[in-house]
Amino acid sequence: MKLHILGCHSATPRSLVFPSSQVLEVGNESLLIDAGEGMQIQLRKYKHKFNKIQHIFVSHLHGDHFYGLVGFLSTLRLIGREKEMHIYAPADLEKAIKLLFEVTKTDINYPLFFHHLESNTPEMILDTEKFTVETIPLKHRIYTNGFLVKEKTAVRKLNIDAIKQHPEIGIWAYQNLKNGKDFEKESGEIIPNHELTLPPPRPKSYAYCSDTVYKPDICTQIQDVDLLYHEATFLEKNKDLAAKTLHSTAKQAAEIAKQAQAKKLVLGHFSSRYPDENQFKIEAGEIFKNVALAKEGKSFEI
Repeated sequence: MKLHILGCHSATPRSLVFPSSQVLEVGNESLLIDAGEGMQIQLRKYKHKFNKIQHIFVSHLHGDHFYGLVGFLSTLRLIGREKEMHIYAPADLEKAIKLLFEVTKTDINYPLFFHHLESNTPEMILDTEKFTVETIPLKHRIYTNGFLVKEKTAVRKLNIDAIKQHPEIGIWAYQNLKNGKDFEKESGEIIPNHELTLPPPRPKSYAYCSDTVYKPDICTQIQDVDLLYHEATFLEKNKDLAAKTLHSTAKQAAEIAKQAQAKKLVLGHFSSRYPDENQFKIEAGEIFKNVALAKEGKSFEI
């Protein structure tokens, strides 16, 4: 897994910063998470291939999280996209996009599917051969979800040096070994799988939580997550504004990371009222040590 930040600031774009949007690479797939204004410009700038994206996840219907989506979908039509696009978002997003396409006489010439998110409890919304995506119900001024992406356990790796000690083991047996099966010789002797293979890498996980008030009950669902992106719109000195607008402070985001025993915390969704964003890292670092700040163009290996 690898996370790429396209935008990580709140409310309005500025000359050098953009609202929420990011790309998560999982194996050979690229997932687009939120689509704030200017998102496709950022995709171009950081050389992400448009046609590699097949799944888009929108947390909620505030403009700084989806205003870039209509332009992106229209561009895909212009560049001749043919494969499917799937959008996972609150139900009203489909109405909004179809209305805009109607009034602009835009015909989408590729398969476009909307998957409506309406549940207030976690639900599995995508299950592929290599990973799953489930919602993380959050609490904001409107219906909002975060997203938890988890790799599935990969097949075991062949221990070629050990296999060479047994001439009977041909290439034809490799897939069974990868799948965890023992090998039976012609004599009937069983060679245990663990003697011929190596364990696969530990599956990785990523949790995206933006926007939300401090909500510690999500910690059970995201327990032991490898990377947690959590909004930190405000500093603790403005926690009254966080409570009023149903956002979080850097300290509260760190509390979530600590309770969830996350491996690493990335802060984002910064309010423009703060000239020095390093204050967010300092404040969170007093609670949780492994903290980084999101920044346009920055990537995080998971």
